[in-house]
Amino acid sequence: MRTIAITQFGGREQLKQMELPQPEPGPGEVLIRVKAAGVNPVDWKIREGWLKDLVPHQFPLVPGWDVAGTVEEIGQDVDSFQPGDNVYAYARKPIVQAGCYAEYVVLEARHAARKPTSCSFPEAASIPLAALTAYQALFDTAKLCRGEQILIHAAAGGVGGFAVQLAHHAGATVWATASAPNHAYVKTLGAREIIDYRSADVAQVVKGKHPAGMDVVFDCVGGKALTTSPDVLTSGGRLVSIVDPIACGQLADNGVNAQFVFVEPNAPQLDDLRMRVEQGSLKTELAAVLPLAEAARAHEMIESQHTRGKIVLTLD
Repeated sequence: MRTIAITQFGGREQLKQMELPQPEPGPGEVLIRVKAAGVNPVDWKIREGWLKDLVPHQFPLVPGWDVAGTVEEIGQDVDSFQPGDNVYAYARKPIVQAGCYAEYVVLEARHAARKPTSCSFPEAASIPLAALTAYQALFDTAKLCRGEQILIHAAAGGVGGFAVQLAHHAGATVWATASAPNHAYVKTLGAREIIDYRSADVAQVVKGKHPAGMDVVFDCVGGKALTTSPDVLTSGGRLVSIVDPIACGQLADNGVNAQFVFVEPNAPQLDDLRMRVEQGSLKTELAAVLPLAEAARAHEMIESQHTRGKIVLTLD
């Protein structure tokens, strides 16, 4: 089968087209013919070797943890899907090797969900990792409640964009950081107050407008955005980060209610997200849709850390 894979860690030049054996589904697994694969920051970090000591890996390594496609074959004991079903999934596995930048991918059937009928395959592939990350950070970890105030850093990005929508529809008042060109977009997602992190001191603006502070801060940036987030938390406020577990742990050691989230596969939550998409309360933004052969270009774009929405590779 056609894939984009790496045989060693390094720069974008390591991404090469390779013909690899087509996988076969085992018991409890499904074989998915990939129509589209989402591109996420974790993909280039894996390619560079940043996570080599955190997650097991094997070469040749096919990146990609977001998939939308059609069930091609089912393994023994699978009764939740049939060949021909359109599905989407967050396809992270215990060993990083057989990812979604490929014509076919095998994953546990319990991690897949039916694709939103209102979405194209590229749109569907842009949802799982980012939307599940936002969902688990806001509701499973931060326990965000109606009426609370939340600050979301990098609100125009893939995860941030979903987080703004989910928080808004949960009844929270959403504060957001984004560059000035993205303010109108973030406002359409449901943000009440938007701060240009490039030209303003975010903590100063928040404290000036809402001295009581934020009930929740959701950090999708790291660095200064993370380390200064405690300054805007109300007493008993919760800080959740998806970027820097070490810095998050240090804040927790200093008495901050800070937690790091690394998203987990969760098909029931994907079903919830599917219903939200079909009902119109959740939408996705595609920054670019590129053919599989342009994976290096997709990585170049996402490494800039200034894309609005998600980048997707297609395999039609």
